[in-house]
Amino acid sequence: MLVSEILRIKGNALFTTAPDGAVLDAVKVMVDNDIGSLVVMDHGRIAGILTFREILAALASGEGALGKRTVAEICDRDPFTCAPSLDVMSLRGAMLERHARYVPVMADTTLEGVVSFHDVAKAVYEEQIFENRMLKSYIGDSPAATL
Repeated sequence: MLVSEILRIKGNALFTTAPDGAVLDAVKVMVDNDIGSLVVMDHGRIAGILTFREILAALASGEGALGKRTVAEICDRDPFTCAPSLDVMSLRGAMLERHARYVPVMADTTLEGVVSFHDVAKAVYEEQIFENRMLKSYIGDSPAATL
């Protein structure tokens, strides 16, 4: 399975924020849409990613307050990205290695979507269920099964 297939199944909803946006506004968007990340876009280019990890770090350093901090002040400016043609198992390994929970999917300089670790786990799980069904069907149809 390819990353592009996960994006096709998920749909094409993209949630982004500008680097000069207030962190509190970004948090509200994340809460309202039940998402764990926002891609930071600056003039049509990816400028980073904001996840709950960066928000929690900002809260810790601000003693529980975000104040007037901007997204650019706390976002990850060099996020791990992948291509839509990447195999899901390769992505899973890379996400584990880099501790990345959210990965922007880029086709050259175009943002195609974001894949979460949950999306990857779900895709692998569903693929395994399908394979198990197919194997059970194959075993059930074999001559040895009818003896």
